[in-house]
Amino acid sequence: MGKTEIEAFLTALAMERNVAASIQGQALTALLFLYKEVLHTELPWLDEVTRAKRPARLPTVLTREEVRALFRYVDDLLLSLIVQLLYGTGMRLMEGLRLRVKDVEFTRSEVVVRDGKGGKDRVPMLPASLSDRLRAHLAVVRKQHDADLSLGKGKVRLPNMLAWP
Repeated sequence: MGKTEIEAFLTALAMERNVAASIQGQALTALLFLYKEVLHTELPWLDEVTRAKRPARLPTVLTREEVRALFRYVDDLLLSLIVQLLYGTGMRLMEGLRLRVKDVEFTRSEVVVRDGKGGKDRVPMLPASLSDRLRAHLAVVRKQHDADLSLGKGKVRLPNMLAWP
């Protein structure tokens, strides 16, 4: 199979068989692997391929009233803070649950999300409306931690990047 046949095959996947863009991409990747690793031949540039279209999806956006209702529904103070922090920063659930004290930058109103989706770091803004509540929560946690330490408890060995500042 040469350039023309491969282009025809990949185009047929999209046009005749209506496969998803990811399936067409997998077929292309498999062909590239076959030619490069098995046949030890470089595949010529495939510029005549009709690409399968990815479906356009609009994000689901809550109305202001729906957001208020969601916040009213959560009556636990800590859970409410977490939900509002997730909503206000755009963090995913596990990003919020893995958030560390040292990742909250009050002076710059930022939150450092480490190893998020795709293994990437990002820095969303910390909503000003949550800053005081988050500071108060951290003060309570710090007080509890200090009390535990004074009782000889609460000490654990952590890697440097996880240690309390």
